[in-house]
Amino acid sequence: MTTKVKNWYIVAVMDSEQLVGEVLYGIVQDDSSLRFYEGDYVTTSKIVSLDFKTQQVITVSNSHYDLKGSGKRAIIDINDFELLRQGFSPLQIRALNSPSSHITH
Repeated sequence: MTTKVKNWYIVAVMDSEQLVGEVLYGIVQDDSSLRFYEGDYVTTSKIVSLDFKTQQVITVSNSHYDLKGSGKRAIIDINDFELLRQGFSPLQIRALNSPSSHITH
């Protein structure tokens, strides 16, 4: 069973300078496992296999994902991982962490 995702990111989760692992974040296009609805976001467990040629990802929980379209790479701090799990995209997390987002009015 495979989940197809679009608007995806391969996200490197860092603890200071140390790579904790990479996860997939994306928007569900189709899910044959019936775990997700179309349009849901998904943040996976740690990636154990990533093949850009076939655009397939396998995670430590043995879930399979097909990557649709082109994606991006992102880096987040481990302290922001829960935001990713809650559905914030890497781009939104970056915006939350930008100095301008900490300005009070």
